[in-house]
Amino acid sequence: MVGRRTQRTRSRRSSRRVIGALVGTAALVVGLVVAGVVGVAIAATKPHAQASAAPAPPACPAADPVNVGGITVPRGPVAGFCQAELENAAQVMNAARSLGIGTHTQTVGVMTAIGESGLRNLDYGDAAGPDSRGLFQQRDNGAWGTYAERMDPYTASLHFFEKAIRVPGWQTMSPTLLAHAVQANADADYYAQYWPEAEQIVAALGS
Repeated sequence: MVGRRTQRTRSRRSSRRVIGALVGTAALVVGLVVAGVVGVAIAATKPHAQASAAPAPPACPAADPVNVGGITVPRGPVAGFCQAELENAAQVMNAARSLGIGTHTQTVGVMTAIGESGLRNLDYGDAAGPDSRGLFQQRDNGAWGTYAERMDPYTASLHFFEKAIRVPGWQTMSPTLLAHAVQANADADYYAQYWPEAEQIVAALGS
């Protein structure tokens, strides 16, 4: 009798363990389902949060379109630039046109000016070139004309393109390598990052 009772007791304990394990498994499954639902709900809210956190385009000052050498320059923004910077881009394009240079090379000039000055006519340089000035940050070394010429967007652009078209193979070079050949900057690939913005600007102003 004692042996049978012991067997029954063990059987009951085993059953309890099985039931306990099943209950634990069920609780785990329910927990995972709840966590999944909560995770989906959280994930569904993320696109809205990201969208609201996306940087807004610059609020350009109110301005009527202006004409720069036959190019109509809007208020902006175009590729993140407002009218003041776009007027400088128009000067770059007009300088290229005066030399009979096509849209591709005009875009090279705009790309370079974005990389050098953000299309601003800067009256100061940097640590690498404290004497650099203008849209293209041209040095005071005799190669880029007088201070007044370097600070005149149209003339500075002319000097850039005049040197560019003397570079062997300039018609077929990649935009950043052509800019590098003219500017002699430290990184030959530096200007490539500004090519998409330059394309947008030239397309908008040239239309």
